[in-house]
Amino acid sequence: MIYIYNCYGGTHSSALAAAYHLKKLSSDRVPSKEEILNIDIFNKLKRSDMGRIIYHGEDERGDKVYTIGRGGSKVLLPALNHLSVLFHDTFDMKEPVIFSNTSPTVPLAMTFGGMFARGLKINWIGVPLLIIGAKQTHQNIVNLVRYTKSQRDVCQSQSIILENQQFK
Repeated sequence: MIYIYNCYGGTHSSALAAAYHLKKLSSDRVPSKEEILNIDIFNKLKRSDMGRIIYHGEDERGDKVYTIGRGGSKVLLPALNHLSVLFHDTFDMKEPVIFSNTSPTVPLAMTFGGMFARGLKINWIGVPLLIIGAKQTHQNIVNLVRYTKSQRDVCQSQSIILENQQFK
């Protein structure tokens, strides 16, 4: 199985989801500021990184975990989904792919934090808002990751896109 968590910039909610998935953050408690800031790509990607699939590691079942920032594109995920199906059909790829949208978990503080920190490069305002937002949405992202991982055993297709609107 291949998991690809995705959000607008690929550096906040999807980075948190990958960290929870790989147990780099505990699901049992709200992470500290230091734990959040120590996530490998948290608030570190640039606009030029959008569309780049970033590998984060293998989970306890040997499944690979990635993230991607999709920007404002409405076609990136359907294109990747079709590409995945093409690879399954043409190159006999065995692992199903789950694209899991983390954007529904993003609270207002994280939205504004990302805008200030990444968009306007005003970290002294943006980073504290990102920390507040990451803490506010802790349980939402934990639940999203649990749901995403549960799809491993029920996935009937080669590739699926989880919109995750239930996690708003």
